[in-house]
Amino acid sequence: MISGPDHAYCLARVAGYRSAPEAAGLPADPGLLVRTQLTRDDGQAAAYALLDQPDRPTAIFTANDMQALGVYQAARRAQLRVPDDPSVVGFDDVPGVAWVDPPLTTVHQPLTEMAAAATELALALGRGERVSRLGLEIATRLAVRESTAPPTAG
Repeated sequence: MISGPDHAYCLARVAGYRSAPEAAGLPADPGLLVRTQLTRDDGQAAAYALLDQPDRPTAIFTANDMQALGVYQAARRAQLRVPDDPSVVGFDDVPGVAWVDPPLTTVHQPLTEMAAAATELALALGRGERVSRLGLEIATRLAVRESTAPPTAG
């Protein structure tokens, strides 16, 4: 996984990444977690670190879609093909990632619903109202596209 800085949302994404092997009864490998900034260039540099390992990962999950696009660049320059040589999954579902080649599998966040909830909270606080909670969890969904495939044997 390519993660971002130690912000709450990045830490939650790392926790999700760690829970997947645990659910399968496997240990999480700390050597497969690269922390970097949330940019395409930093995603590319982090991907090189992962793709240069002798036992290269078959999939890379990134903390955001910009990092995932950096993984695409690193894979292309290393003459690897997404999703065959690794699968790539992003997070955010920013406009345009459905149109890259191959279209990016990503975790979709309901940005309109998130913005509406944040606006309602800000207005209530601005009016001096007491709010029952400052946090809100809104469900995400996986937008499966063509950047993921089962690992190949061998």
